[in-house]
Amino acid sequence: MSYIKSLLIKPGHKVRLSKIDPDFTAGFKDDQSTQDKMAKHTARLRDLQYHLYAEGKQSLLICLQGLDGAGKDGTINHVLGAMNPQGTQVHGFKVPSKEEAAHDFLWRVHKVTPGKGTVTIFNRSHYEDVLVVRVHNLVPKSVWSQRYEMINEFERTLVSSGTRILKFYLHISPEEQLKRFAERLKDPARHWKISESDYSERQLWPEYTKAYEDCLSKTSTKHAPWYAIPSNNKWFRNLAVGKIVMETMREMKMKIPAPTIDIDDIERKYAAAVRSAKKMHRELNRID
Repeated sequence: MSYIKSLLIKPGHKVRLSKIDPDFTAGFKDDQSTQDKMAKHTARLRDLQYHLYAEGKQSLLICLQGLDGAGKDGTINHVLGAMNPQGTQVHGFKVPSKEEAAHDFLWRVHKVTPGKGTVTIFNRSHYEDVLVVRVHNLVPKSVWSQRYEMINEFERTLVSSGTRILKFYLHISPEEQLKRFAERLKDPARHWKISESDYSERQLWPEYTKAYEDCLSKTSTKHAPWYAIPSNNKWFRNLAVGKIVMETMREMKMKIPAPTIDIDDIERKYAAAVRSAKKMHRELNRID
């Protein structure tokens, strides 16, 4: 877990994103050994999510943040690909609707947090209200600057109700972002992802960097930690996120609930049903 600890934003720690190498891979390589590790993570995640769903007492919220092209969709596909859709959901946060804008900024978030036994992944999240809102001056500093503590209290409330929270900032370089934009242009199947804002937002990279640094510094807490994931290499991003989610779910110590019926009695009924089925089969064969 040593490399995972190095990705954790320690509570109260002042973040400088320039100090975090987006090409960092902790010595791993994109080879068969790493693929095998990821396969083990996938299998373990599937098993742990089954226990979470069966127990029905806890939940997990995963928040993904990052600049355009950072790989939020790819991370979701990797993590959710290991889980049963019956106990998982994804919610993306776009520009607030008229109804959402008429309420406090956490209103639209609270109603889609995970219920007991489920995993929810936020593609962008309530943190947009201290990121985009700040960079584009959508509300005064006197408003957004108070939201850090509001968010911390909100997350503390969720945790006290049985929800574990993991937050991932997917860290890429400007060069890698431009490379991914080029890949989108070359692939007609991904043209739908392209927007004018990809390039206008790119011009605000320094402003977003500062906003993210303050956000990570002020809202990484013991109960709801942030991890800065070097994401220039997609395979390492998936390896690290999968490992952190797996270890966190292991710490939740979910247990399969005890049966609510008499298993011995059910076994007797099953045996009787098997005998009845065999008898019916013999009788049908005689009729034929």
